Amino acid sequence: MLTSWASRLGAGVTEAVITQAAIVRSLGGEAVIFAPADKFTEQDRGRFAPSKVVACRMYGPAQIAFAPGLPRAMIGAELDCLHQQGIWMYPSRAGAVWARHTGKPYLITPQGMLDPWITARGRWKKALARIGYEYESWRRAYAFHALSRREAEDIQRACGRTDSIVIPNATASEISAPPVARSPHFVFVGRIHPKKNVLALVAAWKQLAPANGASLTIAGWGDDGHVAELRKAIAHGPPTAEFIGPIFGDDKKQLLESARFMVLPTHSEGMPFAILEAWAAGTPTIMTRECNLPEGFAEGAAIECGFSAEAVRHSLEIALATDAPQWLGMARNAQRLATTTFAPRTVANQWSQIYSSAIAASIAAR
Repeated sequence: MLTSWASRLGAGVTEAVITQAAIVRSLGGEAVIFAPADKFTEQDRGRFAPSKVVACRMYGPAQIAFAPGLPRAMIGAELDCLHQQGIWMYPSRAGAVWARHTGKPYLITPQGMLDPWITARGRWKKALARIGYEYESWRRAYAFHALSRREAEDIQRACGRTDSIVIPNATASEISAPPVARSPHFVFVGRIHPKKNVLALVAAWKQLAPANGASLTIAGWGDDGHVAELRKAIAHGPPTAEFIGPIFGDDKKQLLESARFMVLPTHSEGMPFAILEAWAAGTPTIMTRECNLPEGFAEGAAIECGFSAEAVRHSLEIALATDAPQWLGMARNAQRLATTTFAPRTVANQWSQIYSSAIAASIAAR
């Protein structure tokens, strides 16, 4: 597994690596994680256990993640297959070097990073990345992995590849006990970043001025500037909203289990793990179509919201008006999705076929 972050800085990409490594182990394989070393790598290394993390020294700006030791480390590991999670940074170059040197299968999961909202930002930087290393990386890929049909279309538009493998993320959480009635507690869990649109959620909550014990908890991490902006917005809002900072493991699970709804008014996603974790906890969601989880709407586990504060407020009002029997039905629907479509075993069976076919094809071609 190759990634630009083996720490909390990777947000949802890190969760994808952790889950994918667990899938590889469940299939009887060994998963080794390769990444540039960042300020949280050592602190977060245990989250990948029992998989080994090989963190190579990083030079220069963190936005590039230049770690020239990665290709040698991966070549020396005698891997059967390399699976990259995320693009636009130096690890794409490292993956292409490994593929060229070994001739073994190299898979790429963009994790939503070819979404038009993402590609429209920092255009000149992405143009340089394409010319510098992404085109070669994409050309050498045995296959692209898309989390949804929509992402497969994004890959085709950006890379010209029409052969993407479509497999959803698997929920990384254990399934909680069957849901029971909960107080009107709303939560947001994720990266504090403009694409998550959390400021619109805070503004919506301020407009709503909820009573009757309703509360909003925002948990997450992000750049200092984005976090400061969020803190300022909350400070000028009602006292029923709070920001608690980063949260992981059992603490995150308990927060989701306490919530009546999780809210994610995002502009862009691959397939958010936080939504799948909420469903595993029996927590319905309020989310945009950009989460690429239409199953939530189709199966009655989610309420759709828009991007503006007014649109988010309207969805919050619908959620607050949901009575106990309706909510319990949504909660059960959410857990059913977590135990069927997005269950680790369901997703692992699909990956078993992909990895086996890729490795077999590579051996036959030698």
